[in-house]
Amino acid sequence: MDFQPTQDQRDLRAGVRDLLEGRYGREALRASVDSGTAVDRGLWRELGAAGFFALRLPESEGGVGLGLPEAALVFEEAGRALVPGPLVATHLAAGVVPGAAAGTAVVTAFDLGGDLVAYLGEADAVLGADGLPDGEPVRAVDPLTPLHRVRRRGGADASGDGSAYGAAYGAAYVSEGALLTAALQVGSALRTVELAVRYAGEREQFGQPVGAFQAVKHSCAQMLVRAEVARTAVYAAAVTGGPGEVAAAKLLADEAAVLGARDCLQVHGGMGFTWEADVHLHLKRAWVRAEQWRTAAEAEELLAAELLDPAG
Repeated sequence: MDFQPTQDQRDLRAGVRDLLEGRYGREALRASVDSGTAVDRGLWRELGAAGFFALRLPESEGGVGLGLPEAALVFEEAGRALVPGPLVATHLAAGVVPGAAAGTAVVTAFDLGGDLVAYLGEADAVLGADGLPDGEPVRAVDPLTPLHRVRRRGGADASGDGSAYGAAYGAAYVSEGALLTAALQVGSALRTVELAVRYAGEREQFGQPVGAFQAVKHSCAQMLVRAEVARTAVYAAAVTGGPGEVAAAKLLADEAAVLGARDCLQVHGGMGFTWEADVHLHLKRAWVRAEQWRTAAEAEELLAAELLDPAG
């Protein structure tokens, strides 16, 4: 079996990267941070027009007719660019919530567990909910992931997948959401590798680039290994679709994104701790995504249950 991306898949990834580099490059990202614009409606509609949200809808329903492997590639690029907004929820809502597929509607979800909802103030709908619930703004670690505390309706989890979100949508939605979030994490992890390597080659100490020092080399190498292992796991889970594979991919991707951003910050030294550097944005977004759709504890429980009962 050939697990290399096809030429069509490589073209899809390149096209999405070109779109995001032209429409949401570093200047646009920093402008969003400075203005507090968590969801750019114009960009959202452009993503919709490009088929980002309707990627897996059948062509008969106005979609692109592709699958999870292609979605993983596309979401990896969005994670690399740190595109804010409820990308996963809107993608899952395509064909369910009017306007989601075209990007004319912003759809969020109860994907953080508990009583927190991201992007509630920017959303037109909450996936699986009747109308928009009332929410109280709370301080968020990521400046481009605003949070609201809401009163959840209904009772405990009824899906058996171990997550609170499964009560409304079932294990399939949670698994797909976790996989796409893992793809976002992988994109961010790979981007922090690029940032660390570039800075290590430019910054000089004692008459030579800091990248010449063994400790910095080892740090960058560990970042790359974690990111590539996570990317392999995400791609494999996108092909198999198995809950255990998805849980493992989410665990590895969360680790790669969080630890990668931390190591990137260390490579940048004192500069990494400043607001002007982009490293902190990757770290803060990685922290938030690690709590979305399937947390480490939930993924570990799922994996443990699968190992104890392989027949399921």
